[in-house]
Amino acid sequence: MASKPRAGAVRKGTKGTKVGTGGHGRKALEGKGPTPKAEDREWHPAGKRKVRLEKLASVGKLQPRGNGRGGNSSGPSKPAARRSKTDDSEIVTGRNSVLEALRAKMPATTLYIATRSEMDDRMRESISLANNRGIAVLEVMKPELDRLSGHDAVHQGIALKVPPYEYAHPIDLLEKAIESDTQPLFVALDGITDPRNLGAIIRSTAAFGGDGIILPQRRSVGVTASAWKTSAGAAARCPVAMASNLTATIKEFKNRGVFVIGLDGGGDIQLPGLALADRPLLVVVGSEGKGLSRLVTEHCDAVVSIPISAATESLNAGIAASVALYEISRLRAASV
Repeated sequence: MASKPRAGAVRKGTKGTKVGTGGHGRKALEGKGPTPKAEDREWHPAGKRKVRLEKLASVGKLQPRGNGRGGNSSGPSKPAARRSKTDDSEIVTGRNSVLEALRAKMPATTLYIATRSEMDDRMRESISLANNRGIAVLEVMKPELDRLSGHDAVHQGIALKVPPYEYAHPIDLLEKAIESDTQPLFVALDGITDPRNLGAIIRSTAAFGGDGIILPQRRSVGVTASAWKTSAGAAARCPVAMASNLTATIKEFKNRGVFVIGLDGGGDIQLPGLALADRPLLVVVGSEGKGLSRLVTEHCDAVVSIPISAATESLNAGIAASVALYEISRLRAASV
């Protein structure tokens, strides 16, 4: 007598499929495709942030971040997620400082605004100035702004990225000045390390008709954000050159007919009524503490002092340069 097959041993056929075809649940095996990016999911915080930024950008307030998070690839330069070791850019922080920098037309690439920052007139004007100049305005989270500006900086929810200053060549500036109708007038800094003094000297040079500033490559301050701010925008009009060797540059200027005078409290000639004022001039200003270096002093045609009260030990470099440039400008105007 034939035995019955045990229960469950016989596979029941199903309509539309064959045993062994692998057709069961094909669509389920294929899945739903790649997971959408966070910013493409409307319910995700990143997606909500993208929608909000796009709305702000549409009215000209902010530009969405240009790094793939709802960014606009046609906007100005994109900031790197991290500042590389070779990145010489600076970050200006604080509502007053950023606004002053933008008003002074300081070169800048990016304005950062912290998310949920309280808007005031300074913030609104900064955003407006940046938009008018085509500077990228990016909204970032506060921790990222802390990292960009340095954890010790008080950024007040706003920061401005300033690119490295592009220095001219001293001889190029001299040749341009010689081609003009006025007598060349330059200022060279010998060991100035305070950016505020540099900014003040740039401002005075521009105010009194100077043709440019010359900085030595070593042991000298550069055109930093602080110097830009102190110059009150004059750095945009008065070029600054970098000399690899200040002494060699002074020699080259002398070879081309420029008289070199150094400012020093112990100078043999007093500034008032300076006889060399109507000549092509290079005025050398010494460091805040040590004054003119020995080599520079040896190559000066004259060392000039500014008469001051005996109760005052000395003038700082910025003020001394301003007084000298004013007197030279006054004497030149009187001789015309």
